[in-house]
Amino acid sequence: MSILSLFVLIPVLMLLGLWLSRNLNQVRGVMVAGSTALLLLSAWLTVAFIQARNAGNTDVMLFTYSTPWFRPLNIAYSVGVDGISVVMLLLSSIIVFTGTFASWQLKPMTKEYFLWFTLLSTGVYGFFICTDMFTMFMFYEVALIPMYLLIGVWGSGQKEYAAMKLTLMLMGGSALLIIGILGIYYFSGATTMNVNEIAAMNNIDPEIQNIFFPFIFIGFGVLGALFPFHTWSPDGHASAPTAVSMLHAGVLMKLGGYGCFRVAMYLLPSAAQELSWIFLILTTISVVYGALSACVQTDLKYINAYSSVSHCGLVLFALLMMTKTACTGAILQMLSHGLMTALFFALIGMIYGRTHTRDVRRLGGLMKIMPFLSVGYVIAGLANLGLPGFSGFIAEMTIFVGSFENAGTFHTACTIIACCSIVVTAVYILRVVGKILFQDVADPHYLTLTDATWDERFSVCCLIFSVAALGLAPMWASNVIGDAVGPILDVIMK
Repeated sequence: MSILSLFVLIPVLMLLGLWLSRNLNQVRGVMVAGSTALLLLSAWLTVAFIQARNAGNTDVMLFTYSTPWFRPLNIAYSVGVDGISVVMLLLSSIIVFTGTFASWQLKPMTKEYFLWFTLLSTGVYGFFICTDMFTMFMFYEVALIPMYLLIGVWGSGQKEYAAMKLTLMLMGGSALLIIGILGIYYFSGATTMNVNEIAAMNNIDPEIQNIFFPFIFIGFGVLGALFPFHTWSPDGHASAPTAVSMLHAGVLMKLGGYGCFRVAMYLLPSAAQELSWIFLILTTISVVYGALSACVQTDLKYINAYSSVSHCGLVLFALLMMTKTACTGAILQMLSHGLMTALFFALIGMIYGRTHTRDVRRLGGLMKIMPFLSVGYVIAGLANLGLPGFSGFIAEMTIFVGSFENAGTFHTACTIIACCSIVVTAVYILRVVGKILFQDVADPHYLTLTDATWDERFSVCCLIFSVAALGLAPMWASNVIGDAVGPILDVIMK
């Protein structure tokens, strides 16, 4: 059995440990032990993967393992990782680890909350390690289902409405996905659902590809906040508890971009080239619309949620440019945005827990009252607007440089329009930072509030370190991702 199976086994053991826990300290102990083990495992996997590549191992997937699961449909439990999967597993582990500490004080029903949170993370890990389409889809569903209860029970605001809207729209995307997956399987004539083996065959008729490509791309694109299927995202983010917002925006939305690239474009390359212009228009709208919408919001979570629509739109935008540099930038953006938005949502949750408001108009002077959280918010904002030295700059510059490599007039026009989002992002980030941190104290009651506790400081510091580390030393990630992007693009552009 592959070492990768531990990414599913450890969360399952965490679920068992949580179920047997009898008090809050035991629940916290299980979560810290499990999330630490996952973080160490993902760090070890990253180092081992890089060493294997440096030693000359050029296999498309490493640490592979496969065993039949349901023979009549040739479904197997198949796992393996390339550079894209490795960095996504590392991102997931960081978010789960820091999300555990961000939820340290959560009440009520702490045990039940962490049970659903762990189940959600199980689905995420399983999705990133699987190479069998159906097993991948199964883990995808496991990741989606807990969101309804996590938002509906532990959320805030219009939580029932947001939970139902999110669930219905993502389930609608899942319905499109299962149609597309079965279409690929039957029309490829394959005797396996393994993604790499079907891609190697590359024998699906182009007309059939044109039929099923929209099913797969839109199905995953719904989770990636593709316009106009993005409307669930701001409501879901705004109502979700802090750690769920972190995992949701930081990792769950990345399943969309990952699936679009790994399944839709990789297995249906002819349709990807022929129909890309349609989805390129939609992703360009996502990038600009998300940024402009963030400018007019007054709720901190809605601002970050629409910012996520814009930044996740950049991921799909770059993938559709189909150059190696742009696609490498897309995966870097997934990694960078996951860390940045998790940091933002963590800080917003901590500020809301003290002030009991997320309304920008009712906040002010927080730098004087809670300097640690305020400095963290400034750093998150600077990273989000693409300041050099942070991860956002590396990812966005790689995307735009790679996008301009596609010399078509249409693609160049879309790139120029998307570049305008950089200016808009700076506007809403700096406006909010100035308003809530540096103006006069908006409410005398705020003067009695306290700064971050030890668990909050630890969570925030881990995320700031990760954002800065990727921004200052990006080449290891860029090289690992670039090596994985190349073989996929070779199939798409063949």
